[in-house]
Order: sequence, then structure tokens, then C-alpha cells
Amino acid sequence: MSDADISAAALEHLESMSTLHPDLSESYQNLVSLYQRKLWHQVTMSALEFVSTPSMLRTTAEGTSSYHALFDKVVLPVDKKLNQLALVRIASYVAFSLLNNPPSNDGVAARAILENLLENRDRLGPAAALFAESRLGLLTLTVLGRSGDKLTTESSVQALEATKDALTKSRSILSELADTESDAAIVHSAYYETAMTYRKAVGPPEAFYKEAIQYVAYTPLTHLSEADQKALATDLTLAALTGDGVFNFGEVIAAPALKCLEGTDCQYLVELLSAGAAGDVLGFQRVGDAHAKAIALQPSLVSRADAVKEKITLLALVNMIFERPSLERTLSFEDISERISIPLDQVEWVVMRALSLGLIKGTMDQVDQNVDVTWVMPRVLDEKQMAELATRFGEWAVKVSKTKDYMLEHTGALLNQ
Repeated sequence: MSDADISAAALEHLESMSTLHPDLSESYQNLVSLYQRKLWHQVTMSALEFVSTPSMLRTTAEGTSSYHALFDKVVLPVDKKLNQLALVRIASYVAFSLLNNPPSNDGVAARAILENLLENRDRLGPAAALFAESRLGLLTLTVLGRSGDKLTTESSVQALEATKDALTKSRSILSELADTESDAAIVHSAYYETAMTYRKAVGPPEAFYKEAIQYVAYTPLTHLSEADQKALATDLTLAALTGDGVFNFGEVIAAPALKCLEGTDCQYLVELLSAGAAGDVLGFQRVGDAHAKAIALQPSLVSRADAVKEKITLLALVNMIFERPSLERTLSFEDISERISIPLDQVEWVVMRALSLGLIKGTMDQVDQNVDVTWVMPRVLDEKQMAELATRFGEWAVKVSKTKDYMLEHTGALLNQ
């Protein structure tokens, strides 16, 4: 088909949709004007805005999706002239609209849109291809989640394995995609959304946490509905509490996504996380007792209750050490027992556990019943902890100044001897 024929067909479709849906006439006429003037960047951006606005979805005269028709008859015929990342973003919105909206709700047709683009992977380029792969993986996981089948069926296992392989291959490409590149955040966001959705399906919670915290870092909350924000914040909080090796709660507390739980029926999760981050064992217990019924409805908290209790105890020890100046970190077992609310005969085990996990470094004296700590794990600090650290820096600066003055005062006397 010649360029003239392509243009004529596209304009005919836009004009017919403008007539069929008068409420969207302005948007369609804008596309007509841009298309006639061959302003391909503006055409791309206008089409992207159009298909990313759910309220603008309509049907054609044939009863098919207006988004799909726009993609097939207007965007795809000139795909070589368009920014390839913007092209696959448009395709992604169209694909998910086919999956999520009647009359189609068609996962096969949705997959075909992205798969067809990936047949020309070299033309797409690394960023656009990675975005398309990520969205295709997310689409696959979404279909699996809605199927009602157990993830242990042969077809589900195969689909999950294919998604895992695609994520593994894509991760190396992602690492080469510099954050400074244009639209890099969009590609990162798409990748980590798929990765965290996969980990939510298969576990473990610490792997979900790792992917989700990255997704939050690259994704503006305005891109998510209120329901999605709450679901993400809930899952992220539960993963932080229950995930093996996840001790840096400050990352989650500092994330804006967590604020959407405040004032809701899940606020207790924020309170649990905050108490854990502060190493407040008694405070954690109080929140747990006050919301025992709600906690009982969270399977992950129930099944990993002992692991969560151990984690809070270890965080209490870490906070106790952090609160002390670096030259005063020889702790008696008795002080530790009192601070982290455990019997004296369990202190040695807790210290050994903290040492084995790499939360602290130092030496323990079982005879004298004390531990000399030389290093404590770095963490994301809240405002109160930052203020305490600033105070210590001030005290350190005073000591350094006094040492300097002492050296200057006595250096002359030493030289004259």
C-alpha cells in the first residue's frame, strides 16, 4: 500500500470515528490535523494520551475496540516514522484494553499485539524491546491470575517459567540502560512491575520486596489508582515484615506509597513497621495485641509469626547499638536483655544470630557476658535518627577541634626538647 493510500485510510477512519462519537470529535480532529501535516511526534504523543485515558474508550461501527482500531489503522501503518518506545507504550495500552474491557476480554489478541511488535526487535531497539517484553510478561501473569487455575498446573508452570526466563534475560539489558537516558524510568518501571507481579505469584516475600521497592522508586503514585496504591503498600509492608533478610524497614517507611494506608483499616501495618524500624519490641507487641483480629486474617503474618518476632528482636539490638556512640559500644548481656525485652539466658543466642546474619560485627565474651561491637549495618534513617546522627557529628567535630588545639599547643614544646 502506498503512503497516499495509508494516509487516506487513516484519515477516513479518524473522520468516521469523529462523526460516530461527537463527544470525542475534538480529539479525533486533532489527530486528523497532525496526520495531514505529517507531524509524527505529535501524532504519537496524541495517540498515546488518547489510549491511556480510559474514559475515551469507545467502539467502532463494527463493534470493536476504538483503541485497537486506532492502533491498527492509524498508528501501525506509520510505525517506522514513530518513536519506538512510544509505539510500544501505545501497543501496551491497547493490549491491556483488549484484555480488561468488553466485548473482547481477549488475552490471545492482546498478546498478539505485543508479540507482533517484538518480531522486529532490532528495529525497536533495546529500551522499546525491553518495555514490550516486560508488558507481555505482565499480561501473561494477569491472565494466569484471572484464570482461577492453580499455578501448579502444567500450562501455568510453563507460562511462569517463560516469564522467569524473559525477566532473567531482560535484567542484563536493564543494567545497561543508563538512568540518564530519556524515558529510562518508564522502562525500569515496566520491568519491575512485571518482576514484582511474578514474585507475588511464586514468592518468596523477600524477592517480592526487592522488586517492589525498585518499582516504587521508578513509578509516580499518580500512575496508580487508589486501590492499586493500597494493594501495593499492603503487599510491600507484609513483605518487609515477613521476608528473610529484610531488615532495612526505613526504605519502606520513606516510600510515599505507604502514606495511602494511613487512616485505613490497614494502618496497623504501618504501625507495626514503624515499631519494628525503631526496635521498639514492646510497642510492636502493643500494636499486635490491639489488632490481633486483623493480623489473624493475614496468612503471611500468621505463618511466619516466629520469624517476625525474631526479626523485631534483632532490629531492637541493632537500634540499641546505633543509639550509642561508636566508642561506647561494649554492651553487657544484662543491658541487652533489658533493652530488647528477652530473658538473660537468650541474649547470647540473639547476639550470635545478629553476627551470623551480618547485622553487626564484633566479638562476644561469654565469661564476662558482654559484646564489643565494631560495626552495625547501614540503614535508611528517619528524621529523628538523622537528628541524632547530626548531634553526634557535632560532638565529634568538637572533640577533633580540641585534639587539634592540644596538638598545636604541645608540638612546640616537643620540638624544643
